[in-house]
Amino acid sequence: MDIQEKIEQLIHFRQEAKLGGGELRIAKQHEQGKHTARERIDMLLDEGSFEEIDMFVTHRCTDFGMESQKYMGDGVVTGHGTIDGRVVYVFSQDFTVFGGSLSETYATKICKIMDQAMKMGVPVIGINDSGGARIQEGVNSLAGYAEIFQRNIMASGVIPQISAIFGPCAGGAVYSPALTDVVLMADKTSYMFVTGPKVTKSVTGETISTEDLGGATIHSSKSGVAHFKAESEDEGILLIRKMLEYFPQNNLEDPIVTACNDPIDRLSDELNEIMPSQSNQAYDVKKIIYAIVDNGDFLEFHRHFAKNIVVGFAKFNGRPVGIVANQPNYLAGVLDIDASRKAARFVRMCDAFNIPLVTLVDVPGFLPGSAQEYGGIIIHGAKLLFAYGEATVPKVTVTLRKSYGGAHDVMSSKQLRGDVNYAWPSAEIAVMGAKGAIEILEGKKLASIIDPEEQAKFFAEKEKEYLDNFANPYQAAKYGYIDDVIEPRNTRFRIIRALQTLATKKDVNPPRKHSNLPL
Repeated sequence: MDIQEKIEQLIHFRQEAKLGGGELRIAKQHEQGKHTARERIDMLLDEGSFEEIDMFVTHRCTDFGMESQKYMGDGVVTGHGTIDGRVVYVFSQDFTVFGGSLSETYATKICKIMDQAMKMGVPVIGINDSGGARIQEGVNSLAGYAEIFQRNIMASGVIPQISAIFGPCAGGAVYSPALTDVVLMADKTSYMFVTGPKVTKSVTGETISTEDLGGATIHSSKSGVAHFKAESEDEGILLIRKMLEYFPQNNLEDPIVTACNDPIDRLSDELNEIMPSQSNQAYDVKKIIYAIVDNGDFLEFHRHFAKNIVVGFAKFNGRPVGIVANQPNYLAGVLDIDASRKAARFVRMCDAFNIPLVTLVDVPGFLPGSAQEYGGIIIHGAKLLFAYGEATVPKVTVTLRKSYGGAHDVMSSKQLRGDVNYAWPSAEIAVMGAKGAIEILEGKKLASIIDPEEQAKFFAEKEKEYLDNFANPYQAAKYGYIDDVIEPRNTRFRIIRALQTLATKKDVNPPRKHSNLPL
């Protein structure tokens, strides 16, 4: 065979590898409203930037007639490319080859690019579309999963890891995405669960559909497993490209500051009027976020889960930040189990990747009740407390209205190493609300007043006295717990100035193997 024949053979092999499981299976993938593994990579990366690795790898299994069924690439496409000019590593599971099932060599391919991403200090993006472990390979397939899990763990907090679920992801396969920083699912075409509907019915007797057990809607609204629910794969890929604008390449770098055409001293006059006259009235905290961030651009995480707290990425004068904000529009912005878990996870992710934190506080406390106590609100609330206290990134806090009790401490207070703590004039910083406080402080006196009108008058007087003395930011400012009381319309300018000052902040935690987060 001369060199020209060898080149032609190479070209033939490449064409064969790019067809995956063949034209018929590719057509079936398209019929289901799904792109192929290679199409997804082409959509994700900058045009012409993809460099494939291990195109010619095949499995080694000889059981169950597998020696006669071999496909180049073995069901996963791996390599590296760029997104907006920044290097990333990527793997994309190919459902057209053995249903995307994972073999020993398949796992080795993924592990190779994860190892390289760690050496280069760049993000890894995994696109999942797999039927799970390749049954014909038995324990070798399970070992392959464990090898991937170990690398997910070692890469956690070192390089950004993003998982897109664009098809099935079941059994042990779910744990790799769960170990990554961001999980994104496509509506109607993706699902995740440890055990499927058939096993669920045989073990528990419960009849449930695939979508209701582990679809994108369930995991983005009920379990919180998915941070994003994309309406389509195309939207999901655009979201991945968008979120990488806010991440650095690795934990030793800072996020990239970009040029900003939104003036830092832009006044938001509407914020002076946004707060309702009554402190028990709701408003939408997202309106405040949109008003103060660059060009109203806010990438919200977990939009459909634990809506009483809002988290996401934005920029202030081109500088990426993570925003955490209580949402008075939902459950009065109270902290509960899900809100605490959601925010704690987000705070720790931002801290791991040097993304400053901006916290907007309007919290009446923790949600009371047996369901919360039995569910472990103490432990889950402690996660958020721990996350803020452990974080060493710049932390800017603005108390908008209520900041009561233990929830005041938890929400990036000065005592949890908050760097700059502002308050609006509408801020109420106290152990509890006026009504509850008066019932405790003056309970005996109230009980001794027989006349209802006199009782109401006495209560009103004491309530006013409490509000005048405690339901304002000046008591906290008097002790230095609030650095300044600011006019709402100046919030954007004051946050940007604080972030500029804190850009060179250095803070360290005590030497230790690792912290013992209350899980």
